[in-house]
Amino acid sequence: MNRKNHLRFVPTGTAEAGLATVFQRRLPAVLLTAVGLFAAGSASADAPTVTVEPFLEGLEMPWDMAFLSDGTMFFTEKCKGLSVRLPTGEIKHLLGVADSSGYAVVADDLFCDGQAGVQGIAVDPEFAANRFVYVYSSAKGEGRTYDGFNNIVMRFKVDDAFASISDRTEIIADIGYKAKPTNHPFGGSGAHNGGRLRFSPADGFLYVTTGDNHNGERPQHPTQLGGKVLRVDRDGKAAADNKPPAGFDPRIFTYGHRNPQGISFRPVSNEPYTSEHGPWHNDEVTRLVNGGNAGWDPRPGIAGREDCPDGYCGYSPNQMGAMDPKERSAFMPMTDSKTYPDVMKPAWNNNGLSQGLFGSTWLVGPQWKDWNGRLALGFGGIGIHGTPVGNRIELLDVAADGQSARAETLPWPTFAGRFRSLVQGPDGKLYVADEGNNVIWRVTPN
Repeated sequence: MNRKNHLRFVPTGTAEAGLATVFQRRLPAVLLTAVGLFAAGSASADAPTVTVEPFLEGLEMPWDMAFLSDGTMFFTEKCKGLSVRLPTGEIKHLLGVADSSGYAVVADDLFCDGQAGVQGIAVDPEFAANRFVYVYSSAKGEGRTYDGFNNIVMRFKVDDAFASISDRTEIIADIGYKAKPTNHPFGGSGAHNGGRLRFSPADGFLYVTTGDNHNGERPQHPTQLGGKVLRVDRDGKAAADNKPPAGFDPRIFTYGHRNPQGISFRPVSNEPYTSEHGPWHNDEVTRLVNGGNAGWDPRPGIAGREDCPDGYCGYSPNQMGAMDPKERSAFMPMTDSKTYPDVMKPAWNNNGLSQGLFGSTWLVGPQWKDWNGRLALGFGGIGIHGTPVGNRIELLDVAADGQSARAETLPWPTFAGRFRSLVQGPDGKLYVADEGNNVIWRVTPN
């Protein structure tokens, strides 16, 4: 397939010519085609062409988006806060982190540090009646669980004019946080927060992804809320039919995760799937099962491992140096099926590579032609130790049983993006938060 046939560039001489020039300048960069866990993907025979255009520019590390049916879009910027774009194009700034300006409300306990900050956003399914939105953020202050820090989920009420928020309620206040630097790659404070929020269209519960915080104990720990997917109601109470193992926090839906930064629900079946960032190997997409173990256990003393730096084996062995990803995976598997035979099996593992897998969403509607029903994945790109950088949007054709997938790459006219969040809007188009270019793109199928 000639991938250029799947792109539309704006002709010179139009108001968008400058943007088109940027796209054309970046196009020669190589786009990598990943392969499925069991079989290589191939280009779809009837794929749409796509038009890519900026929807919001001049942002600062956009992290997530959530839409209302009329096109109103809430969005977060990791080191700034929560804002909303109205259908008219007007932007109103609602919630800012400490020391920010121009926001209706400034929260002195919210902050940005490394990977931490204001992250996920979700709109209540009954927003028209209750005006609730939910925000995942890092917070600090007296009484916080981890040396004065936590990740938290807050609920707010948005006023009728979308000009301000009120009634802050911390529905989950005890999610793990990395308060101090450690001796690891990307080892600063604030690492591995997860941070995605999504409501299931089937059961109406809020699903919350949390990261392992570079803590070896946390993913398999029964009560520490790190390396988990939580499933709660709008007040933060556990869904009554959650099935974690005996002795686990009842809010836990699945456990044994590393850093899931995406969760989305398959059309028709509404099964939840996570997209999860691997260490030096194996980004993974996994169909979740209530009470299931994803199999990440970076503790020393597990699977024959001895001591590891600061009690976390997640990048071992030879954590600062080059090594065959297969060898590293054998020592520290992303999904440890030998130690945990009943783990949830990933549908796809990015051909054994880690390239910064972030958010995900399912493409729905006939406008996507052969891509209708595909899972779109955003990659940030991490080219370390000889791994190709891999900035791209990947499209997975996931088997009906969720146990395998085929992949192809969405033709994309820019190389240097970091595609943090993907959301299909109510107009059927794909919106992509690119923190590398500080833009939210709109991708229109044709």
